[in-house]
Amino acid sequence: MAVDSPLLSPLGPPACEKDAKALQFIEEMTRNAESVQQRVLAEILSRNAQTEYITRFQLNGATDRETFKSKLPVITYEDLQPEIHRIANGDRSAILSAHPVSEFLTSSGTSAGERKLMPTIKEELDRRQLLYSLLMPVMNLYVADLDKGKGLYFLFVKSETRTPGGLLARPVLTSYYKSDHFKTRPYDPYNVYTSPNEAILCPDSFQSMYTQMLCGLLDRHQVLRLGAVFASGLLRAIRFLQLNWRQLAHDMETGSLNLKITDPLLRECIVKTLKPNPELAQFVRHECSKDDWEGIIVRIWPNTKYLDVIVTGAMAQYIPTLDYYSGGLPLACTMYASSECYFGLNLNPMCKPSEVSYTIMPNMAYFEFLPHEPNLDSTGFDFTRELPPKLVDLVDVEVGKEYELVITTYAGLCRYQVGDILRVTGFHNSAPQFHFVRRKNVLLSIDSDKTDEAELQTAVENASHLLREHNASVVEYTSHADTKTIPGHYVVYWELLVKDSTNSPDNDTLEQCCLAMEESLNSVYRQGRVADNSIGPLEIRVVKNGTFEELMDYAISRGASINQYKVPRCVNFTPIMELLDSRVVSAHFSPALPHWSPERSQ
Repeated sequence: MAVDSPLLSPLGPPACEKDAKALQFIEEMTRNAESVQQRVLAEILSRNAQTEYITRFQLNGATDRETFKSKLPVITYEDLQPEIHRIANGDRSAILSAHPVSEFLTSSGTSAGERKLMPTIKEELDRRQLLYSLLMPVMNLYVADLDKGKGLYFLFVKSETRTPGGLLARPVLTSYYKSDHFKTRPYDPYNVYTSPNEAILCPDSFQSMYTQMLCGLLDRHQVLRLGAVFASGLLRAIRFLQLNWRQLAHDMETGSLNLKITDPLLRECIVKTLKPNPELAQFVRHECSKDDWEGIIVRIWPNTKYLDVIVTGAMAQYIPTLDYYSGGLPLACTMYASSECYFGLNLNPMCKPSEVSYTIMPNMAYFEFLPHEPNLDSTGFDFTRELPPKLVDLVDVEVGKEYELVITTYAGLCRYQVGDILRVTGFHNSAPQFHFVRRKNVLLSIDSDKTDEAELQTAVENASHLLREHNASVVEYTSHADTKTIPGHYVVYWELLVKDSTNSPDNDTLEQCCLAMEESLNSVYRQGRVADNSIGPLEIRVVKNGTFEELMDYAISRGASINQYKVPRCVNFTPIMELLDSRVVSAHFSPALPHWSPERSQ
């Protein structure tokens, strides 16, 4: 029942007194966005005034916006690599931050094929926890009685390493799940998970997924929402159920746990609660043995009100499949965050995925926005102008325009280009709301992987070397992220020039080309293939000679300039996909896993 509170928020009546305070906080931050931003910048510059990086630009203690903008350059990760390498190698002096770097957060983006290392400080956990604490108060405005059940969330930790200097390097969510903020979180009836911490924190992905699914089935009538970080992760859980329902049903029927669950803490935790339940086992067998899995989520978890997953950006490609398995349940995108910084939240989480906008919370960092236009190169410089464009402050962005996000953080990133392209859709009070458009320069993505055009080009070149013994070469190519399979996989279309038809590349050679491409892709992709099972084997589809000329003819028929036409290196438009697939003469898959190890994933 909604609370009639003196702190009643314009967002709506809060579900409880705790929610009222959270909603009031959102109102205060967004109403005073400009003054909050000025305060945040002054705090960051003041506390980091004596760091090596800030003193290099001679701010001389200044904390005002004008001096900051005139002295400090806009930078990319590559600009910071020397400093990051020093910290990683053990230099503990105040290089970027006056507060000690507590660990590195490994970004899903890459530099030179390896994960980016983002320095962070301990207090950033408090800032992230603050944003998490705002999510359910907002959700409770739209969905009633979420305190009457549980959430089935598939959450996982990933591999972590130590840098040569001894600092942990791990993904941001792994850092959060392993922190006391998560492990010893206070009980909140609106935020109860079916999965015990032992299942979430188990490093073995099979054991973690198996026990989380088992707990979710045991609590099936209490589940009010299903979630994962990305849409791809939730679909991977459904695929896991398709492959393992017989053993899960056996465990429920007998009250005994699968012997593959060997983690002692996890096994002890699950065995305590697992009791024979033949009726539930029979129900699972009945539903899962059907050929048709349409609506399987609401059939097994009938009280589910919504799915909590990211379906913006590259994840939008999974929406039709989620709709199929869920019977069209609402898809909630609740927050916007990255390894570098947590940014904001969706104040209308039950809107259509195509309408998702995130409200930037001005207390999280200092935000600037680089106008994004087609004629800007990767540095943001427009060669039709004499000067680079001026960065825009948070409250000064314009509705309808696109920008690249630039951040200055408490942990020491100064005027750092995140690489996210955002479109302004409106304002909540004085804080802008943004639709996530895409990652800059990312061509292909299945899960947390990001492959750009240059990387794909290198992979094709490396693989094509294997064609030389057949006196053949790749004439043209394009690609597609195929998400019809679970897990999804990269498809690369090749048109070949074969000079001796009696010595055409055979299936074995083309399979090895697939593997050679995978070996050339970045460590995030290879981890997805090897450790996370979140990406399927790469596929090369060989098309008939002349296919790419047909592709050009089609583009020109739709108005493209014959002088400016370039072969698209990634295609998503259905008619083009249909044209390409109708010309395929053979398909080949990577026959093995590429090399990957945690030690090399930095």
